[in-house]
Parts: sequence; C-alpha cells; structure tokens
Amino acid sequence: MSNAPIIGHYINGQMHDASERFSDVFNPATGAVQARVALAELKTVDEAVAAAQAAFPAWADQSSLRRARVMFKFKELLDQHHDELAEIICREHGKVFSDAKGEVVRGIEIVEFACGAPTLLKSDYSDNIGGGIDNWNLRQPLGVCAGVTPFNFPVMVPLWMIPMALVTGNCFILKPSERDPSASLLMARLLKQAGLPDGVFNVVQGDKVAVDALLQHKGIEAISFVGSTPIAEYIHQQGTAHGKRVQALGGAKNHMIVMPDADLDQAADALIGAAYGSAGERCMAISVAVVVGDVGQKLIDKLLPRIDALKVGNGMNADSDMGPLVTAVHKAKVEGYIDQGVKEGAKLIVDGRNFKVPGAENGFFVGATLFDDVTPEMTIYKEEIFGPVLGIVHVPDFAAAVELINAHEFGNGVSCFTSDGGIARAFARNIKVGMVGINVPIPVPMAWHSFGGWKRSLFGDHHAYGEEGLRFYSRYKSVMQRWPDSIAKGAEFSMPTAK
Repeated sequence: MSNAPIIGHYINGQMHDASERFSDVFNPATGAVQARVALAELKTVDEAVAAAQAAFPAWADQSSLRRARVMFKFKELLDQHHDELAEIICREHGKVFSDAKGEVVRGIEIVEFACGAPTLLKSDYSDNIGGGIDNWNLRQPLGVCAGVTPFNFPVMVPLWMIPMALVTGNCFILKPSERDPSASLLMARLLKQAGLPDGVFNVVQGDKVAVDALLQHKGIEAISFVGSTPIAEYIHQQGTAHGKRVQALGGAKNHMIVMPDADLDQAADALIGAAYGSAGERCMAISVAVVVGDVGQKLIDKLLPRIDALKVGNGMNADSDMGPLVTAVHKAKVEGYIDQGVKEGAKLIVDGRNFKVPGAENGFFVGATLFDDVTPEMTIYKEEIFGPVLGIVHVPDFAAAVELINAHEFGNGVSCFTSDGGIARAFARNIKVGMVGINVPIPVPMAWHSFGGWKRSLFGDHHAYGEEGLRFYSRYKSVMQRWPDSIAKGAEFSMPTAK
C-alpha cells in the first residue's frame, strides 16, 4: 500500500519519516496493511545518538526532583491518553481492549514508582569512619542508554525502561518492535508535552540493522532488551563485546503445578486466563499444566467447557476474550508447533488450527488449543510457542513436578495451585525460577519490586524496573573525604584501617 500512512522516527524532539526501507504494519484482526514503518539505517541511529549525547550533560545535571516532576506530568498525560494508547495496542497488536487497558495501567505504575526518584536516589552517609574521614555514596547516570522492546507489550515494556533511565539522569533511545510501532511516538509526544527537553528521549524505528547499530555504537553505554532467548543471548553477547552494560530478558516456558488438594475450579479459571489471554503472546503465559497424581482428567473436564465458551474475535469488540496473533507469519509458526505436537505423539484434545472468525476470515486467528499426554522430550514442551497452546504433563507427586520444572532451560515464571501451606513453602524455596506464584497464575511483580527470570530467561545481572532497574541505569560511586586540619603530618605506607 503505497498510500498507507508512514510511521517514522522521533529524534531531537521532531518526527522524521524519510527512509530508504519500509515494512508493512498489519491490522491483525483483518489481515490488512494499515501503515508502513520506516526502517532506520546507520545514519538515523547516528543522528539519534548525537542528539542524546548533546542533551545528556544538561539533563544529568538536573536535580532528581526536577526529573521526577517531568515524570509526574508524564503520568498525568498517560492517564489522559489511556484509552487512546489501548486502542493503538488493539489496532496494531490485536489483543482485546480490556487487556490493552490493563497493559497501559501496568506501565503507568512504573512511571509512578519513578516519580519517587528523590527518595529512591538518596545515598548513604557514614560520619567519621576514622581519622576525621567521612564516607558516602552516589548513584550517577551512565550516559546514553537504549532499549529494544517486543511486539507483545508495545506500551508496558518500554515503560519498564524509559522512566527508570530518565529519572536516573540518562538519555534514552527506544527501538520498538516494527510490528506495532505507533504507541512509541505517542509516548514521545507526551514526554515532550510533560517538559522533557529535546534529545533526552528519541525513537528509532527499525529491524536488525538498527539493533546492530545500537549494539555497536560507541555512544551507547547500556542496552535493555526484552524478547526471545536466541535474540536475548545475541544482544547480551554483542553488547558486552562492545563494552556495554546489558540487561536482556529472554523467553519462557512457564509451568503451573496443580496439586490434588487444589480448588480445581479456581485452577481451571486461572489456566484459561493465563494460557489463552492475549492469545498466549505473553512471556508470563502459562503454557504447561503439571498435574499431580490423578487430577489430570478432572482438570480437563473443568477446562473443556471453559474453552468452548471462549469468545475469539476483533480485540475492539467488547465481548471478545481473545484476539488474533500479531502477524500471518507468527500464526503459521504457532500452527506449525501444533502440527509438530501431533506428529510427536501428544494427544490433541482441542485443535485451534484453521480457526476462522465470521466477517474477519483474513485475520490472524488461532483458536485455543489443548494437548494432553505431553512429555519433556517433545518440541511443544521444550520450546516457547508464544500462542494459545496449553499442554498437560502428568507426574506422580510434588517432588517429580519440582524436578521437571527445575530441569527446564527456562526459568521465567511458575505457579502452584494448592491448599497446603507446607507444599507452598517448599515450592517457593526450592523452585529454580525467577518469578513464583502460589495460587496466582501470572506472578508479574509490582512496580516497586523487579521483573526477571533465571537460567536462559535472563542474560545480565539486573532484573527490570524497581530497585534493580535503578541499579542498572546508574553507576555506584563511593566518596571518602577528610579536611586538612585532621590530616597527620608525613606519608603513610600501611593499609588504611578504621581507627
């Protein structure tokens, strides 16, 4: 569509849509091209980095209170444009409107946390540690930071990064997903309206060319990434090789243990929402139910009528529970995993392939899919599918469930449904996963905690947002001070010690 609107870059407070390359942006519910996004070349990245470097000294020199006040205004503007952002998410990603509104709220909560920067960035001070010396610490900005964010949360995940980077005094360049890029530009306009100086925040649209340029650019000090594990590993390897601090959150294969003493109605409700919400396009989606003992068939009997009752359709329809997948390519990939599950011997109870929504036959829909008798050797167990596909694995007891989960290469999120406090405590302490839910199916930490997995779900030393985010976007400095009237005469050659 040559006449489709162009989604461009945002550099130094201005929109730029000139480019040599473009990519189509689809409406997932209809399959139609609705816009074209500019794909940055090296020159565009250089311009964004130059703008951020020029803006950095003045922004870093601002007080934390001044930076927090910009975040307060930004939060107010996000509230005012809440539904507009949610509509953009629905239009370009495909998730249902109620889910999109929830995404915006969870992003705003990070901005609210960042508004506490004057308190969060307070340092520690030790008076007279010995010999008239005082010792204190500072947290100072890194410089120009970048973020590469995924298609499944085009508002929330950028807001995991942007406020944390800005309130610590950094400038920031966002490279959003080229599949749903429009929300990034609205957030850029709102930041400017909130009083953020030009150049402090920039948006570079693009593909791997832009990502590699950011990874290799000498002007970038740190890079954050959220996405699949192969790309996270690549980002971490390339970023650290080029001397950058890297926080790369990768993929997941999230399990939910269902114990025999669990409330099966609650467990079934939790699985329906966690497996099929947002069409399974969540890094915290539950894709494996680990059923203990004889609970398997009982749980399936609870799940089937709930699956039958799911309403799949355009995300803007108020009665839709689940929308389409983001692109035709991703739809084909998910259906390929279902094919592979059948081929490898899993029992397909509910088949979501070739799913059609009346009036939207060209949309990228996959229906809710349920497998039973999944084993750890199967591809659908080992790999992240990122679609509405739930597999059931049977184990004899709780110990076997824990052993199964701990053996998986991913360690992002996990849940256990039980009525036994002892089981819950053992689960929380012994499971090798970063985010743990007990009778909570999707344990996404609140803004004042931090988000991140273990094992091959996280590359780098810091989790996202919360106090971990503040540490990632700042350098720790220790200062020791003594004044001339307390300094003894003569050189000292022994190791200094507290006196």
